[in-house]
Amino acid sequence: MPYSKTSDPAELRRIARKLRVDIVRMIHKAGSGHPGGSLSVIDILVALYFSEMNYRPDDPDWPGRDRLVLSKGHACSALYAVFSEIGLYPPDEIWTFRQMGSPYQGHPEMTMTRGIEFPTGSLGQGLSGANGMALAARLDGKSWRVYCILGDGECQEGEVWEAAMTAAHHRLDNVCAIVDHNKVQQTGEVAEIKNIAPLAEKWRAFGWHAIEVDGHRFEELLPALAEAERTKGRPTVIIAHTVKGKGVSFMEGDPGFHGKAPDDEQLRRALAELEAEK
Repeated sequence: MPYSKTSDPAELRRIARKLRVDIVRMIHKAGSGHPGGSLSVIDILVALYFSEMNYRPDDPDWPGRDRLVLSKGHACSALYAVFSEIGLYPPDEIWTFRQMGSPYQGHPEMTMTRGIEFPTGSLGQGLSGANGMALAARLDGKSWRVYCILGDGECQEGEVWEAAMTAAHHRLDNVCAIVDHNKVQQTGEVAEIKNIAPLAEKWRAFGWHAIEVDGHRFEELLPALAEAERTKGRPTVIIAHTVKGKGVSFMEGDPGFHGKAPDDEQLRRALAELEAEK
């Protein structure tokens, strides 16, 4: 189907459900990957690329495009699934995910892979890169925006807060950070490993406009993105409350599926659940 944008929540849910299937299949075929955070972030990416962002898949280097930095780069299977769906990649290419010589590596790499704006893998660095892009847009008098998706475990890192302070200091209202707040990181619950609560209040204390939403409801995500674009004089962060492994019951909330591929039987169960979802 040719790429087209929509604000219809039902259609966006249909796209996200299809891409969850692609994510699980991609990681299973590779035998490695990060299903938990990819499944939690996919609705955010669908809202951005299929509704909010100015983007041309047939011209991914178009100077006027909005930029996306996936700071939680281990969730790149979700981004590759989106790029394949909008036609940026040939439909069969993503099945080489994590294979030797494939451009679709386990973390985003911009010199080999179309559509990647900033290489990420070492957590904590993406917002700094997004700030640099936003400052460049200001210097060039351009109106495009920069979106940066962070993990909540990632928000335990100091560089995130240095970058947050920088964005507020420069009043970068063309930056929108989105925290995929699924509350589970690699080895357990975020609150137990290093508690980041109250998260929205922390961002506000650093000078940001903060919005909290259900990150799986397009009825909340789309108005929040529109509010971020309307907010002037300071950057906006959207705290998107999500579920790690969303859509696959035995993965939901389980840190064991932070970085583990499903086996053949788990794939069968996951696909049955996703394909039965309405």
